[in-house]
Amino acid sequence: MLQRAGLGAAGLSLLDALSLHEAFAAEAKKASAAPLAPLEPFNRFPRMVQEHFVGRVRAVEQLAGKRRAALKSKADAEAYVREVRAKIQQCFGPWPEKTPLNPRITGVVERDAYRIENVIFESRPNFPVTANLYVPKGRPFPLPGVVGSCGHSANGKAAEAYQSFAQGLARQGYVCLIFDPIGQGERLQYAGGDFKPRRGVGTSEHLYAGNQQFLVGEFLGAWRAWDGIRALDYLLTRPEVDAKHVGITGNSGGGTMTTWLCGVEPRWTMAAPSCFVTTFRRNMENELPADTEQCPPRALALGLDHADFIAALAPKPVVLLGKEKDFFDARGLEESHARLKRLYQLLGAEQNIRLFIGPTYHGYTQENREAMYECFNCATKISTVQKEPAMTIEKDETLWCTPHGQVAELKPRTVFSFTREISLALKQQRGTPGAKTLSVALREVLKLPETGGVPEYRILRSSTGRRWPKKFAATYMVETEPGIHALVYRLDDEALMSRPPRGAKRALLYVSHQSADAELREEPLLAELIKAEPDAAVFACDVRGTGESRPDTGNAKSFFSPYGSDYFYAIHSIMLDRPYAGQKTHDVLRVIAWLTAQGHGEIHLVSKGWGAIPATFAALLADAVVQVTLKNALTSYRDLAESEEYKWPLSSFVPGVLKKFDLPDCYAVLAAKKLKIIEPWGAVPAG
Repeated sequence: MLQRAGLGAAGLSLLDALSLHEAFAAEAKKASAAPLAPLEPFNRFPRMVQEHFVGRVRAVEQLAGKRRAALKSKADAEAYVREVRAKIQQCFGPWPEKTPLNPRITGVVERDAYRIENVIFESRPNFPVTANLYVPKGRPFPLPGVVGSCGHSANGKAAEAYQSFAQGLARQGYVCLIFDPIGQGERLQYAGGDFKPRRGVGTSEHLYAGNQQFLVGEFLGAWRAWDGIRALDYLLTRPEVDAKHVGITGNSGGGTMTTWLCGVEPRWTMAAPSCFVTTFRRNMENELPADTEQCPPRALALGLDHADFIAALAPKPVVLLGKEKDFFDARGLEESHARLKRLYQLLGAEQNIRLFIGPTYHGYTQENREAMYECFNCATKISTVQKEPAMTIEKDETLWCTPHGQVAELKPRTVFSFTREISLALKQQRGTPGAKTLSVALREVLKLPETGGVPEYRILRSSTGRRWPKKFAATYMVETEPGIHALVYRLDDEALMSRPPRGAKRALLYVSHQSADAELREEPLLAELIKAEPDAAVFACDVRGTGESRPDTGNAKSFFSPYGSDYFYAIHSIMLDRPYAGQKTHDVLRVIAWLTAQGHGEIHLVSKGWGAIPATFAALLADAVVQVTLKNALTSYRDLAESEEYKWPLSSFVPGVLKKFDLPDCYAVLAAKKLKIIEPWGAVPAG
């Protein structure tokens, strides 16, 4: 029928023409009755956010490189070491008070060349740390001591690689204390009634507890480092240990903690971080996600890199351990070593910084452990043995410090319980800020830049067939800062081909939850509001990292996963000291500035879900906003901080916000702008 129609009507009889018309009508009726196929939401700029962050991290590295290049003398190098120590303290401090360790030995395992003591100590009141102390036999005390930090093993200190280096050190004459990290081994923070994990192990717990801590100004990396500091405190109480020789080593997540501990604890005399040290730039460019504790707040803003944490220990002996086939880029490890080698040269101790890259994959394998032994033996002279003997790996149960393998049965404090307690205390301290105080606090915690002028914008091809509430739409890319655009749709009943039409004083601006394109089709509130305001110009926008610019980093489907692309940029934003929620607020404010430049002096700001957070902040700061409607807005940050279960992403969090204000304070001020909140969401959104 379509081929026949393509011939045109000329030459057809009246009967043929009528038949053709009826056929077309039948086809049209059939098509209209058929269900519409779902549309994939627009996502035309999935690399925008990634390339913006790459640019920012590169700029940080280049500036820091100029600072290092300026070092010319020993005095310069010593000043640099003091400088990085002070900066690191800004990321990790202030530290809590040192409270009694209350150590107890719950069991002893005798072996041929050493004994293993199963030890519990408290790094904070009623916050137990489970550890194994390997004490050599048949040697005169005191002996060098080493603290061992574990990577992301589910069984913590009992993992084969970590038992192996502890045994290997003990056989060579070191007293080695290896402890379970938070969320691993015997230290689950979210244990069920059967002491089984409720939120996974390791990374899962670190993200869940650590993200929540940001709301009250805490950092999980500092908590884990504090465990390492208190582990050293315990080790130094032991008469078997020589305080003149104490080292730190660990792999992967333990390599992270070894690196951070070099930066925050000056008592170490040697260190061997394995399978972690590279550069922040390499990790960003390679789209490599990192745990909460691997991303120190403000680190990038202060110009710090992995090597700087090692520099804080200079000129003491350190060996950097890596793997050729590791996901931690060996190029970054070599770059870090080169930076440190030059610093150590200026300090007159070039021989004290070493590099070893094993040939295999990620892990604390035998060749890396032996490189660690060699470095430590060179520093302590305790042994000349370098080759590791065959190991006998103990069963997990043998190394348990608790009766059934979990501190939960001891009824201890959890990380969450501290977060909740801090949140409750902050509520009492901060009071209720007024409009002016709140405005100042908003700009402070969101790190909003000073801006002015009218944003530049591009005009994209018209969007058709998207089933939006109006027949026609144009898409505008509003530049909110170099390299970043908010995607703004202008809906109309007439075709839009060029710049936005003027004339309407009032505009309705919708800030999307996850996709303006999809929500214009699917959110009934929008159709209702558009119908209720027939004279208003209608706009909908996606801020950075949302909808049209949802990142496809690593895996295009990872966006909603706890370790996915949305988290990736949120955690890097914290290192850059510019919260992701603040960046999104900046986008909304620039779009509002663009709208006012188009003649829209009164704006009804509408948003939903995740988008309601930047929309709320922008509504408070923008005079042009005269009305606010929020659907599924977060009830309060307190609800997130004080609920053990929550389902909001890190991109919605603002570090330290509860020290200054909470969302209900914002809502109270917005009452003057006719705020309406529909179906608010708590810590666990309905549905």
